[in-house]
Amino acid sequence: MNDVKNDITISELAKLMNVSIHQIRYFEEKGVLFPAYTDDNQYRFYSMEQVYQLAHILLLRKLGVPVHSIKECMTSFSADQYDQLLHQSLRKIKEEMQRLQELQQFIRKVQQEQKNVNRLSTPYQIKRRDITYLTRWMDMDIGTRLSAKQLAAQTKSLPNLFELDLHFICDGSATIHFCLETQQPGDLCLPEGNYLSTHCSIQEDDELEQAIAQFYDYAAAHAFVPAGPLILIEKSYLSLFSHNQLHYELQVLLEADTHFKGGADHDRGGNNV
Repeated sequence: MNDVKNDITISELAKLMNVSIHQIRYFEEKGVLFPAYTDDNQYRFYSMEQVYQLAHILLLRKLGVPVHSIKECMTSFSADQYDQLLHQSLRKIKEEMQRLQELQQFIRKVQQEQKNVNRLSTPYQIKRRDITYLTRWMDMDIGTRLSAKQLAAQTKSLPNLFELDLHFICDGSATIHFCLETQQPGDLCLPEGNYLSTHCSIQEDDELEQAIAQFYDYAAAHAFVPAGPLILIEKSYLSLFSHNQLHYELQVLLEADTHFKGGADHDRGGNNV
């Protein structure tokens, strides 16, 4: 016999379980939850049994079980199978937590890099850089424009391409070396020392060429003697702040006996000032 006084309507069940009426009806369509009974007016009523059933369904959905598999879980899964399901869910949660931590670190990096650029008091700085190891990612003939097809051919070796600082090493040869920083000794090494540095945002290739020429003109005018290759560091994530212009930092190692007589900010800590 139906206990009308103790059963609840679909709207009451939805409110109790913090779901929508549409979700409950969807579970019914998929054959995983049915009302205790339907009265003469076609109103659905639910008892405590359906409350527990819906609680289990919602838990399984949180664990990532698709709706079409829930019926099998609820009718035939053993305790060991449920334990395995929980372990799989924990593994996925751990992976998601790692992804979110990496995203958090990247967001903080973007914020800090943008702050560093904004607080520069002069266009040129002297930066103290520790020894940096680089791994070669791709080589390209100088004067050749980087194409989408070239990037697509390299994607397997480089995840999250535009979240990284790409180092383009121009050593005076006919080849530009595309490199990434690495923690261990790699293909190339940038020695410890003082580096002349400037930032620029460009839209056309000739703008970059002009920025490079001005960079070396500035070095010559202040008697800064380059002692290494030109380093272009592409920070494409900073292009978010510059209306689709690519953001570069230009750097070059200076001779150890170079004397700094003003004109450029001298950063002893390795960060922009």
